[in-house]
Amino acid sequence: MPLNHGYGVAVGTYVDFFRDPPDQFGRWYHGHLVIATPSGNYEAALDVDKPNGGISYRLVEDLSAADLGPVGSLGPGFHLLASSPASGALDYVRSPSLRDGFVVVRIRSRFRLWHASWLDRILGRLKSLFDWLPLLRWRSFPWVPSNGDDTLTVLEGLLPTAARIYIFGEPFTQGLGVHNVHQNQGDPPGEHQAENGVWQDGAVAIRSAADRVTIWQVKFNTQSLRTDDNGLPLP
Repeated sequence: MPLNHGYGVAVGTYVDFFRDPPDQFGRWYHGHLVIATPSGNYEAALDVDKPNGGISYRLVEDLSAADLGPVGSLGPGFHLLASSPASGALDYVRSPSLRDGFVVVRIRSRFRLWHASWLDRILGRLKSLFDWLPLLRWRSFPWVPSNGDDTLTVLEGLLPTAARIYIFGEPFTQGLGVHNVHQNQGDPPGEHQAENGVWQDGAVAIRSAADRVTIWQVKFNTQSLRTDDNGLPLP
């Protein structure tokens, strides 16, 4: 089933970024990204679990504005998106712009690595050591297991370069904002599985003045990156 209150993207310019107080985060830990739109400021509640871990993040850094598809031409404001590739919606499993290269995909499939794993650790090491060599610029963007603070720090470091920010997720039912800014498929049986679906994943896209785009993705470590047409995890 899809997200309860729809799916879309808030487009605007950077205003503020802050975290929940570390001793008052309650059940979940959030960062808060605020962007300006003609309708007012939109706040994104970035759920990164509890500060002691349970999530992974990923940066896709080789994109241009064209890779955002129809979303790249949208003006500031919130826009509902159909859960389909034609709308510019994101899908961590299916979006061509978010997929690793052929070699990495084949390795994941061969060893059934549908979570952050030893493969991601190896790819991260290779990327940091040898990415300057043309022959090793094979497309790979490893998932990094992390605590909530580390994940938010990575996003915070991207914000000074943002000429425009795109926040994908589910709109608030009250006030101006977006939540579920993370993977929204692949959840195992439990309280969150009812909202599994395809082409409805949340993320933050940072677009520079030179039209270069970086996409910040977050997933819970319980979520699978191998899903069926309903977004349910495959065995």
